[in-house]
Amino acid sequence: MSEISADAIKLLAAERKNLQLTLHVLERCRQRGISFPDIENVLLHGEIIEQYPNDYPYPSCLELGFSVRGEYLHVCCGVGNNKLWLITAYYPSEEEWEPDMKTRKVVD
Repeated sequence: MSEISADAIKLLAAERKNLQLTLHVLERCRQRGISFPDIENVLLHGEIIEQYPNDYPYPSCLELGFSVRGEYLHVCCGVGNNKLWLITAYYPSEEEWEPDMKTRKVVD
C-alpha cells in the first residue's frame, strides 16, 4: 500500500461529492460537538501527522488542524476508490499528545 498525500486529501475534500462519512464519524462528531465545517477546515488546511498505509480497506492517515473556533482537531481519513473516507475526528488531549499535538506521548 502507499501513503496518502496532503494534496490528495485537499483535492478530494474540495468537492463534497467525494466525501464518504461512516456512521462511526457521524456518531463521534455528534458526541464530541464537532461540526462538518470543523472537519472541512482540517481537511483543507491541516497537515498529515501519521500514516497508516496498511489499513483496510484503504490506506488512511491522521491529520492535525484547527476547528473553526481555533481548537486543535485530529481527523482520521482514508483514500480509496476516488473517495475520501472520514473515519473519526476528535480533540486531542494533553494527556496523550505532546504540546504540539503532533507527537504522541510515550507511556512508560
